[in-house]
Amino acid sequence: MSSYLRTTTRLTPLLATRAAIVRPATASFLPSHRNAFATSAAKMAAAPIQGISSGPALAELNADMIPHLPSHSPLLFAQKKAKSLSFEEIARALNRDEVAVAALFYGQAKASAEDVTALSKLLDISEATLLATDITSIPDRGRTIMQMPPREPLIYRLFEVVQNYGYAYKAVLNEKFGDGIMSAITFSTKVEKETDEKGEWVKITLRGKWLPYSRF
Repeated sequence: MSSYLRTTTRLTPLLATRAAIVRPATASFLPSHRNAFATSAAKMAAAPIQGISSGPALAELNADMIPHLPSHSPLLFAQKKAKSLSFEEIARALNRDEVAVAALFYGQAKASAEDVTALSKLLDISEATLLATDITSIPDRGRTIMQMPPREPLIYRLFEVVQNYGYAYKAVLNEKFGDGIMSAITFSTKVEKETDEKGEWVKITLRGKWLPYSRF
């Protein structure tokens, strides 16, 4: 026991001295370490996030579709991408509906002289270059650029709407208008986005002139 007490007595000053040396070093290290971490976190929070879009991606042209489209389509889509323009923004410049403009890009609509001038200014493509393409030609509408039934999920859902409700639409239209069809030529369509507490909703409007069958 006496030996243990003597050993403890000799070690106590040494341990106290070491503690006095270690504690200040530890005390000075921790605050600076925390401050450095806090500063780093603040910088990360303040720095802009790279590679994350602030909204939906812009529509682009799939390369495998190019052989099936008219010559102006890849040109227009390339400049649309280069300028980071949405169809809504392009439509505003052309004073047209965005669906009509998208149809023009895919070769399903004919551009007017005013359209060519506006596209030339907006997309930085000379009018001569645009006029050398098929953009003002009568389109080959309905050209098959997809398999039927369509495999692309969003397009298939539109196809599915007709599958599910086609005869219901026909019955209601016949009751309201008689024997005839809705024109897809004297026609307009628009896409709208609606938001409520349940989420985001798609609203597609189809407006076509009623064409009664002729008796002959």
